[in-house]
Amino acid sequence: MSEVEDFKTSEAWRIFRIQAELIDGIESLRGLGQAVTIFGSARTPADSPYYKAARKVAKSLSRRGVSVITGGGPGIMEAANKGCYKHGGLSVGLNIQLPFEESSNPYLDIRMAFRYFFVRKLMFAKHAKAMIVFPGGFGTLDELFEALTLVQTRKSHPFPMILFGSEYWQGLVDWMKQTLLTAGTISPEDVRLFEITDDPKEVVRMVMAHLEECG
Repeated sequence: MSEVEDFKTSEAWRIFRIQAELIDGIESLRGLGQAVTIFGSARTPADSPYYKAARKVAKSLSRRGVSVITGGGPGIMEAANKGCYKHGGLSVGLNIQLPFEESSNPYLDIRMAFRYFFVRKLMFAKHAKAMIVFPGGFGTLDELFEALTLVQTRKSHPFPMILFGSEYWQGLVDWMKQTLLTAGTISPEDVRLFEITDDPKEVVRMVMAHLEECG
């Protein structure tokens, strides 16, 4: 292996790839304006009530000039991008490069693919003024708890975190209250960092109220 090839596979070369992703993400999303992130499962079918609700929420927000950022894949992500697409706000998909990753959904104004999860997460956190979380798996939970941690530790300003689907989320919330809160591993105010609703109109109302307050 030549010295050049050896360098390109080194830890030092990885720093340049990370830097390139950061610069590309910041430049591509500059001027995005008011935006929300919508998370949820890639496995949610199009006939699911959650798919329909995500599309409805995104469409309502887009018509008010709010851009929608998702992971760019199928399921809830597709529903949100489809709802937003060509209705006023920009539809953004931030994909992650994985061996088994499905292709991006077709309802995107801005499409990006990231090699590193943490760079992708930074783009979500940097540009979203609110987070709407539909039922999902490990990836959705990861995004939710990272956002909660950032606000809890005051590394991020408070912003609306809305869990859609009480039937899906209530068990998790009950566990937080009955186990974490009882054990003293979280504080009472921590369980007030998010809201739960089953009403798409209420989601839009909460988001718009926050955006208007922020100016």
